Amino acid sequence: MTHENPELIASFTRRFPGGPTVRVEDLRVSLRGGVSILFGPSGSGKSTLLRCLAGLDRPDEGSIRFGAEVWSDAAQRVWMPPQRRHVGFVPQDYALFPHLSVERNIAYGLARVKAGEAKSRVAEAIQWLGLGGLERRYASALSGGQQQRVALARAVVTRPRVLLLDEPLSALDTPSRLRLRAELRQLLRQTSIPTLLVTHDRADAIGLGDVVYILDGSGIVQRGAVEQVFSRPSSLAAAGIVAMETVQRGRVREVSGDLVTVSVGDALLTAFDPEFLPETSEVYACIRAEDVVLMKGEAPSSSARNRLMGRVVSVVKEGSLVRVGIDCGFPLTALLTRQAGEELALKPDDAVLALVKAPHIHLIARA
Repeated sequence: MTHENPELIASFTRRFPGGPTVRVEDLRVSLRGGVSILFGPSGSGKSTLLRCLAGLDRPDEGSIRFGAEVWSDAAQRVWMPPQRRHVGFVPQDYALFPHLSVERNIAYGLARVKAGEAKSRVAEAIQWLGLGGLERRYASALSGGQQQRVALARAVVTRPRVLLLDEPLSALDTPSRLRLRAELRQLLRQTSIPTLLVTHDRADAIGLGDVVYILDGSGIVQRGAVEQVFSRPSSLAAAGIVAMETVQRGRVREVSGDLVTVSVGDALLTAFDPEFLPETSEVYACIRAEDVVLMKGEAPSSSARNRLMGRVVSVVKEGSLVRVGIDCGFPLTALLTRQAGEELALKPDDAVLALVKAPHIHLIARA
């Protein structure tokens, strides 16, 4: 499938009487394929943004443009209805018709397409999404993963210019979520349709997205490549939204080339930051839990500049992972695999050595 590649631009306000006000400022999405993630906590306006783009909600102020097309402009009283926007929308609950078969659910949006063409598109989607043999099964008899694929097929057969997905994995249990995350990523890569996907789950965002937009309810606080945004948030607000586990106040002690030494609590940390501004004196030091390596006893030769002796405060099992809280002059969180946790056999009050490489310490200037 090929599509033109215009830019989707949105700046608007949507008010809910007696409820929240959702603001979107200067959302610019270059629609050249790939998956753009709208990420933020519950109540930050992600789903409202998606519904306004789809034409299911109408902004009270501002505008939405798709290339040269004006989808919405409150000041000019312009409003393009959903069917003219040519977008595919997959809601959080999939919204399948339980009394219709898989085949008829997929064909639902093709009422204006000639019968032969519609049949061909449905058959193509069924084959692509591995739904063969389920054509006449009712939607109510499908598993969560099968329902997801039918909802995706129904959106794609209309050949939309943009695909909008609202929390597509949230209704699934954890084992299904892990399996279908990889499956969904592969399916989205197989189509050239640019996709905007809403989620509040960090693992979904990292596993599915190419670009991420961080929302906090008052607008977009950061945008960029997924890995960069989640490892190097640009502000304290963004660090909180992406759930950076360790965020501590620090004072700059020395700047030597690209290395910055910072005092945090009773400890000294060295960060590698080529873009650090020398006049900055107060910072927040941010460390992702998965970037902390824990060891008992003396560490072998390592490239980690930061070696922090500490005491275990807490050990919490989280499925296949173990979250360890440490006091090493400041509160530090580490995330271990279950196997690593079993090998270390850590318990509260154990002495432990935490290793953190300098590039894994991200500094945010404090105003």
